[in-house]
Amino acid sequence: MKKYLILALLLIFSLQNFAKDGYELWLDYRPIENSIMRSEADQLFSGIFFFGKNPTYEAIEKELQLAAPKMTGKAPVFSSERLNQTQIWLGTREELAQVLGLQNQIDIRNLGQDGYWMGPVVFQGKTYFTIVGNRPVGVLYGVFDWLKSLQSGSFDLNKVKMESPKIQLRMLNHWDNLDRTVERGYAGFSIWDWHRLPGYIDPRYIDYARANASIGINAVSLTNVNANARILTSDFMKKAMVLADIFRPYGIKVFLTARFSAPIEIGGLKTADPLDPEVIAFWKKKTDEMYQHIPDFGGYLVKANSEGQPGPHEYQRTHAEGANMLAAALAPHGGVLIWRAFVYSHEIDEDRHKQANLEFVPLDGKFRENVIIQVKNGAIDFQPREPFHPLFGAVKQTNLGVEFQITQEYLGQATQLVFLSPMWEEVLRSKTFRPTPTSTVAGIVDGSDSGQRLTLMAGVSNIGTDRNWTGHLFGQANWYSFGRLTWDPYLSSEQIAEEWTKLTFGQNPENLVKIKEIMLDSHEAAVNYMTPLGLHHIMGWDHHYGPGPWVTGGRADWTALYYHRADSLGIGFDRTFTGSKALEQYAPEIIRAWSDSEQIPEKYLLWFHHLSWDYTMKSGKTLWKEIGLHYDQGVKSARKMKSTWETLNGAIDPVQYSHVSQLLEIQVQEAEWWRNACLLYFQSISKRPFPSEIEQPEGDLEYYKSLRFPTAPGIRPKW
Repeated sequence: MKKYLILALLLIFSLQNFAKDGYELWLDYRPIENSIMRSEADQLFSGIFFFGKNPTYEAIEKELQLAAPKMTGKAPVFSSERLNQTQIWLGTREELAQVLGLQNQIDIRNLGQDGYWMGPVVFQGKTYFTIVGNRPVGVLYGVFDWLKSLQSGSFDLNKVKMESPKIQLRMLNHWDNLDRTVERGYAGFSIWDWHRLPGYIDPRYIDYARANASIGINAVSLTNVNANARILTSDFMKKAMVLADIFRPYGIKVFLTARFSAPIEIGGLKTADPLDPEVIAFWKKKTDEMYQHIPDFGGYLVKANSEGQPGPHEYQRTHAEGANMLAAALAPHGGVLIWRAFVYSHEIDEDRHKQANLEFVPLDGKFRENVIIQVKNGAIDFQPREPFHPLFGAVKQTNLGVEFQITQEYLGQATQLVFLSPMWEEVLRSKTFRPTPTSTVAGIVDGSDSGQRLTLMAGVSNIGTDRNWTGHLFGQANWYSFGRLTWDPYLSSEQIAEEWTKLTFGQNPENLVKIKEIMLDSHEAAVNYMTPLGLHHIMGWDHHYGPGPWVTGGRADWTALYYHRADSLGIGFDRTFTGSKALEQYAPEIIRAWSDSEQIPEKYLLWFHHLSWDYTMKSGKTLWKEIGLHYDQGVKSARKMKSTWETLNGAIDPVQYSHVSQLLEIQVQEAEWWRNACLLYFQSISKRPFPSEIEQPEGDLEYYKSLRFPTAPGIRPKW
């Protein structure tokens, strides 16, 4: 393990003289600006004592060796004696208690495995700044939090802080293929170089682990949910084992996606029936072998009977029977089976919004205890805005986890600046009214409302081989925000935006205000210029990038007329009792309010209602004019983001400034493209005049049809 850490450190130090190209993420340890805080940090770094030895403490030591010189200009000093010349104590509660008997001063047993305590401890008349965890990884989380407080200028030497995560499994889902392509990836190729594993260790793997640990992420699914059975072969187990060994000191467990038909594809069987004894034996043997390679293997993530993926339905079995078979193989090892609820078929003549509930509600209580159903935040497919998924609250005896998409599949991919935390916050704080009148999605996911034993928050990764990891510099903010929300799903987007901005751009108050404003306004701007008032899935079906509402043939119906239902009389998808009845899958309180077009929040209006173009909105304007004004407001917001960013020229690093400036120019152009294309299309259907309050588009509908996938997304930032 030491050789991996040494490789990482050498690479990190070799990059210190590079421009701020984004590689260091939010771990760019700048000099401490406050003179008092700098003096305190200098003193603390001068004597660091570990109460034990293990690979996690070695990782902490390397992190401090990296941070201290950048922050204070001096290397840290590690003490071999716990009292003399020592300023910081680092260790587990058990380690400190055995030596010093500090049970009464530091009691963190209620903080769980990953919690930590940080603050001053007085012993024999001397005060020691102390970071204590119930496990070494808790100490690691505490150290990262301490370093973050120094970076952001919030460190208080005399303050006691106790933290523990509210979610157990805080997971990144990589949709990475074995050939290094990435499904819905917009930041280069997969960082997993399977061809050169297990022999070659890319130092980037350690930096990846550092970044995740710094925000509390503790689980990684390495491979695409559209799975390849080869990942479960012995050769690939050896490759995955190397990554697991690298990640282990950082508290990160490896998960792999399991293809349901693997018994046929790599096992030589004629069936994958989950009740067949030979199939059961295959999965038991394969799972036992996995744990021989990776003793702390997390488990399997499965996509089944969705979008053509194999599953138990081929054998007239239920999702519960399929999941339980795999969960039984994992159970003796303490492994977890994560089964995705994203199940739909183009062939089923049913509102796609309803399909997951129709499948899983009847199976409530039939899944094993080590199964988690992973539910997308909304019932359609990671749209710019969706009401929360109706499975949250409808299922009462099954572990549910929430799945967000960090990669911006439907939100401008890696071209557009869209801070996703407000969208996630909106979902997490949504009231479900079940199982209690005050229940929220966050309360169900973290178990406080649901009482579930296993908790999970998963995010589809936006990480690739691009130098800055995420393609767009502000894509890093979404990775960061996701990690912070997995730790505490009740954090505010404003707090997270402020943290990330300080860590990335420094503490200048004027810069902070401007960058936060851009970030916090960006999601609503994108919703307005893409899919306002509950419109959804009007992107081009083949690329999910730009507007494609006019495509109506074959498969394209899924991203066009099927969803917006526009005709000469009106627009919107009727999901009330007069339509698909999908609204009936929610709690009665929501049904009553949202069935009424006057009461439903207007941001969800056309998601659940088909209304006349002349319907009177709360503003007093017609629906047609209100749609137009929302699209136009999205364009104005994008322009404002760009103009605000331009005022930062010379105030932040020029490489960072240029990168984002170029992409904001593209974003403004594409916001105009969205507005003009959609409004001209809806005008052609509604037969209403183009709203006079909105600037007239240059070009007609045929022109905008020809821009279905313009060249702008191919423009790359000039690092």
